[in-house]
Amino acid sequence: MPIICEPDEGAARRLAVGFREHGHAVKDLETLERTLAARPDELIVVFGPGAPLEGVLAFAAGRRIDRPVLGVVLVRTVLEVNTLAQAMRAGIREVVPDRDFPALMEACKRCWEVSARLRATEQAQPSEGAPEPGRDGKVVVLFAGKGGCGKSMLSTNLAVALAGRGREVCLVDLDLAFGDVGIMLQLSPQRTIVDAVPMGGHLDQTGIRSMLARHESGACAVLAPVAPGDAEKITGRLVTDLLAVLRRMFDVVVVDTPSQFSEPVLAALDAADRHLLLVGPEVTALKALRVTLDMLDLLGYPASTRQVVLNRADARAGLSRSDIDRVAGRPIGVRVPSSPDVPASINKGVPLAMAHPGHQVSRAVQEVADLVLEEDRRTAGRGRRRGGLRRAKAGRS
Repeated sequence: MPIICEPDEGAARRLAVGFREHGHAVKDLETLERTLAARPDELIVVFGPGAPLEGVLAFAAGRRIDRPVLGVVLVRTVLEVNTLAQAMRAGIREVVPDRDFPALMEACKRCWEVSARLRATEQAQPSEGAPEPGRDGKVVVLFAGKGGCGKSMLSTNLAVALAGRGREVCLVDLDLAFGDVGIMLQLSPQRTIVDAVPMGGHLDQTGIRSMLARHESGACAVLAPVAPGDAEKITGRLVTDLLAVLRRMFDVVVVDTPSQFSEPVLAALDAADRHLLLVGPEVTALKALRVTLDMLDLLGYPASTRQVVLNRADARAGLSRSDIDRVAGRPIGVRVPSSPDVPASINKGVPLAMAHPGHQVSRAVQEVADLVLEEDRRTAGRGRRRGGLRRAKAGRS
């Protein structure tokens, strides 16, 4: 039962009707604070269109710290960009237009789901005085110098496979212009990585949880933007901050990337404990792999963080294993076989690793999962700076 804070009695009644009169209405923030103190299990507060914005923002910012399980939904007569930005910075989870009851119900449903998960996590933590330390998860970046090598296919299947092993997994779609993770997992992009932009340098677990999409496998995802031009809003600094928080929330963070060394991709490579480099059995893909390896060397990333994965390994392309191993400079880590079931599974939006765990492709994905979960020294993964070229460029600018 949400608490509705709205000074106008007519508007308050109208909102209560939307909740089938199960909402408890209060007129002002002072009364709201007293009500919340008496109802410690309350999970949602809805501020009506007449609630003063400045007071709402201050309330939300305060509760984000001292009562993070409480979700705040803001109803506005006019949705302005500046208001949305202020709301996100303050920790308000949802902003919806007035008189759109279906949108309000959906917003409250999403808000309740986040609050319920936060409450469950809070109750599972040790008692006061013995706080549970944050996770120290791994960040794994999938990269290929040439498009079409199957990064998104492998990243989605890998995330599902890891979740199937009982790991807490988050998949981040950093292909900001043409990300396919959402469609491959049938996840609706109600929230995307763009929702982190207004949070600026104040990213925290509460804010990030509000933008996660959850897959039926148990894996979570941060989806790519859907609007043209939104990709440009994602900076390398934002990616660095995002992955730093996600690392504390999940056992494994899998990052799907585009085939370019952009600032967001470089930030992800910096944060990663392991780089999975994909290649196909074509001469052009091998050339791109060679260029990628040279670039990673030039940027100062240790070779020990890399594993090369050959996708469509048994395709009849006329290249031998020794050809591919020679270009990679080491034996291929995992060979994922070619199968017509792969595009079929993509079209269905159900990863093979979940639909057919015994499939030869699924077994290969499990081998990749073995690589990811293997204990490693991590000496190069944290706080590492890019070498050579990046610093040389910075010095010349």
